[in-house]
Amino acid sequence: MHVGFESTMANPQGRIALVTGASQGIGRACALELARHGATVALAARNEAKLAEAVAEIEAAGGRAAAFALDLASEDSIKAVAASVLARFGKVEILVNNAGVTRDGLMLRMKRADWDGVLATNLTGAFLLTQALLGPMLKNRWGRIINLSSVVGRTGQAGQVNYAASKAGLIGFTRSMAREVASRGVTVNAVAPGYIDTPMTAVLDEKQRAAMLAVIPLGRAGTDLEVAHAVAFLASEAAGYITGHVLDVNGGMFMGG
Repeated sequence: MHVGFESTMANPQGRIALVTGASQGIGRACALELARHGATVALAARNEAKLAEAVAEIEAAGGRAAAFALDLASEDSIKAVAASVLARFGKVEILVNNAGVTRDGLMLRMKRADWDGVLATNLTGAFLLTQALLGPMLKNRWGRIINLSSVVGRTGQAGQVNYAASKAGLIGFTRSMAREVASRGVTVNAVAPGYIDTPMTAVLDEKQRAAMLAVIPLGRAGTDLEVAHAVAFLASEAAGYITGHVLDVNGGMFMGG
């Protein structure tokens, strides 16, 4: 007999979830997966056209969703979206900080703007949005915060000192915050994807792709849905005793504590 995941998610009305970077790739997959399991999902990203398509897909499947234009590099945009989501739904119970950008380059030649831009979106943006939405979680004594880190935040990567620093920073943010809010029934975890087939990795050429696959024990790239499954689990009641954890979804590319 198949037991639906829905039974572990929440009540039939579902939880309220917000996913950033939800217009494509991992963020979109997370939004669709949470909606499939009964959550009402607020999708946030810069690309409003793609957001509308994702919302339409969720609604066509019988789910509930709404789109919010968000630029995580802008504190004003973050505060405005947080206020809009809270005004619309009253609270956010599941927050998936997924949005991220890359501006790769070797350390010696990296421009300050490329360092600041990546840290502002990937790390500071997650901090500001979480801070803006945390109050109702603490008041209601239930919350799930899931931060999308990366395997390079665990291992480092040449040409990505800014991106790797931002993703390693999210791990420290996750563990520190988990200690602060645990007594209020809020868990904070991170998911660290490895090499996943997404628009962000589509820019790699065949040589780069082959080199990447060579260091993955499972011998293949992951899918955005495989990451979304991990996020949906951490968002569920079933993961209620897990906090401050980094869940690696990387095919064995990195194995560590």
